[in-house]
Amino acid sequence: MNIFEHHLSEIKKVVFNEKDYLKLDKLDNLKGINLEIPPAQFNYDLSCNIAMVLGKKNKTSPKTLAPKLKDIFLDKIKNFSDIQIAGPGFLNIKLSKSALLNNINSILKNDKYGSSNNDETYNIEFVSANPTGPMHVGHCRGAIYGDVLANLLKFNGNKVTKEYYVNDYGSQIRNFVESVYYRIIEIKYKKEFPQKEDLYPGLYIIDIANKIINKNLKLDFKNFEKNFDFLKKESLKLSMELIKKDLNLLGISHDNFFSETEIVNKDLVNKAINKLKEKKFVKEGFLQPPKGESNENWKKIKRLIFKSTMFGDDTDRALQKNDGSWTYFANDIAYHMDKVNRNYKNLVNILGADHTGYIKRITAAVSALSENRVKLDCKVCQLVKLYKNGEPFKMSKRAGDFISAQDLLNEVEKDQIRFMMLNRSNDVDLDFDFDKVKEKTKDNPVFYVQYAYARINSLLRTLNLNLLQKLNFTEKNINFNELEMRIIRKVFEWPKIIESVSRKFDLHKITFYLYELSTLFHAYWSKGNDDKDFKFIEKGEIKREEILTIINLVAVVLQIGMSILGVSLPKKM
Repeated sequence: MNIFEHHLSEIKKVVFNEKDYLKLDKLDNLKGINLEIPPAQFNYDLSCNIAMVLGKKNKTSPKTLAPKLKDIFLDKIKNFSDIQIAGPGFLNIKLSKSALLNNINSILKNDKYGSSNNDETYNIEFVSANPTGPMHVGHCRGAIYGDVLANLLKFNGNKVTKEYYVNDYGSQIRNFVESVYYRIIEIKYKKEFPQKEDLYPGLYIIDIANKIINKNLKLDFKNFEKNFDFLKKESLKLSMELIKKDLNLLGISHDNFFSETEIVNKDLVNKAINKLKEKKFVKEGFLQPPKGESNENWKKIKRLIFKSTMFGDDTDRALQKNDGSWTYFANDIAYHMDKVNRNYKNLVNILGADHTGYIKRITAAVSALSENRVKLDCKVCQLVKLYKNGEPFKMSKRAGDFISAQDLLNEVEKDQIRFMMLNRSNDVDLDFDFDKVKEKTKDNPVFYVQYAYARINSLLRTLNLNLLQKLNFTEKNINFNELEMRIIRKVFEWPKIIESVSRKFDLHKITFYLYELSTLFHAYWSKGNDDKDFKFIEKGEIKREEILTIINLVAVVLQIGMSILGVSLPKKM
């Protein structure tokens, strides 16, 4: 139980016990009542909206109810030392010194401070880049988002599978294999690489071709169709090795790789469609023409259609192409049926910027397949724009027509990439400035957070102490100043951040919070340069016990937060 839950339970218990005195008829389990950290201008530890919530339910003025609540809480709750009524009826609460220290000590003893202790099953599918070459920068953002989300859910006690869907079937794979084939012909038989529109131009294709040749020196490659299956297997294997290498350099590994070819070989599409037919979610009929296309130009062809509108989609969706073959959506339904059958309670798909329009139909399919038992969340990671020296960053010839993950890794380190890729909401474009992330200033968030931890460790080295060592705080020897209380209240806020991020998957709130906490700590550190009363060390000894409290609290949260992000915390910088 975090401090908000603990003190909120105290408040609710008192209200239930005193409901007659307060003349409250409607409590409704006190839903909607919450505790928050008040704005910085209020020198209080907690803020509660109870007067407004109960006032509205019981048709009583919050300003009339608030003084009664204040008096009762101060009388009945020993952990509250002062209460201020603010604004329309907010109760700003100051904790007693004993309550403050109890909360602090519980944080310092808890290596999972902020965890919500859930126990659900999740399948997170992310990256899933076509295995036709190395990862590009857009994949990096989704890869890091998916990996950090998995870390967060595991931190909360959930069981998480990180999955990669390998699109190793279809026309794009044939084009890729054909590109490798023509590079082999070029290298081995000196025939010019053809200028065909669908072939892949990157130099990495030459690397793959050379590796295949060197391992199969005696093989005759002249007949493409004859060698297709062999070339497909070898080319995909080498391409996936490129992708896995890039992922590894970013600190990412998957638990499971699911092949699209497996869907075809196991006839999963037919099985999935038949399941939907049994539930009367599939019909045979005609689609309406797409928006903007006239009826005269639209060719009506009878086909199987999924009744997607039954589950909130804008329109029903085709399961067959004009030639009767399955659509990509039909394959995707089969894949998600397999995930549903693997008994995950929650599915999460991390999608690229061009897949926004796909969300409603696949969410509808999961609802239909699972009879609404399985929840699917789709999160879209928007585009990444790279800048260097104030100019857009140019692509390399090795990748072909895109900026590869390797280009990014050649410029900046993994820690910088992971932190900065999450430093803005996933649903908006992200500008990644190479110059900014290399700066050693406040304007570089990842540096500023790491530097806070390095400063803490430099202080500990000077004092010959370790974190969480020699901490024996009592009410008599603790008296926090205003700067210290601001940091303590920020540390108290951490469980709220975890709760919010876990609910909405808005991971950027973690980077924002860690930067704000670090900014408060740096201000606290620098205050000693201007005011000797705020110096940390005097005559080689720690000046005040409160300083040890603060640096340990900040260190604990930085360790947990950066661990979730998968970003290191150097002890020296």
